[in-house]
Amino acid sequence: MSARPPASRRTVLRGAAVTPLAGLALTACAGVGGGVTADATPTAPVELGAESEVAKGSAKLYRDHNVVVSRDGNGTLKAYSTICTHAGCAINKLQGTTLICPCHGSEFDAVTGKVVQAPATVPLSELPVKATNGKIIAGPGA
Repeated sequence: MSARPPASRRTVLRGAAVTPLAGLALTACAGVGGGVTADATPTAPVELGAESEVAKGSAKLYRDHNVVVSRDGNGTLKAYSTICTHAGCAINKLQGTTLICPCHGSEFDAVTGKVVQAPATVPLSELPVKATNGKIIAGPGA
């Protein structure tokens, strides 16, 4: 016979309440293929918006398509996937030209796609981009 007293009702209920929360936390951190991930970036050319929306030295986040478009000081357009290379989360925040992942805080330069703050170590995937008739078009075949 055990010398340990039986668990109280409060202890049992507290454990039951915490268990689902722990499962959610593990799911959020599971990463690509095993947890909460975002829809993929475009698999075909997609019209994002007016070319005038991206001024020299700035960037614009197109959340609906998981794409960021930037224009460097020379006026060259660049586009990158906004699916974080660390855990596959959709990046939903742009401060200036810095993309910030909501899952683990990775930061990326929207002009170069390079990691500026870990935990990510791999740059964002670059996408083809062009301006046609005043519209920005990004994705394979653009």
